[in-house]
Amino acid sequence: MIGKIIILSGIIITIVGILIYLMEKTGLPSIPGNFYYKKGNFSFYFPLTYLVIASIIISVIIYIITRIL
Repeated sequence: MIGKIIILSGIIITIVGILIYLMEKTGLPSIPGNFYYKKGNFSFYFPLTYLVIASIIISVIIYIITRIL
């Protein structure tokens, strides 16, 4: 049972990561809480708000799955 949950969590996290990556590449408008720093050839992007939203969604999905199993 724990193994299934860990595998499912990994799949969900991978999907969310891919979605965040695609949102960055498509020029998704920045929302408050996402940090972007650019200086010269260096740029750093930290999508804090997206990560919090993804964490909440993943937590709800895992909660629902564990109630079903």
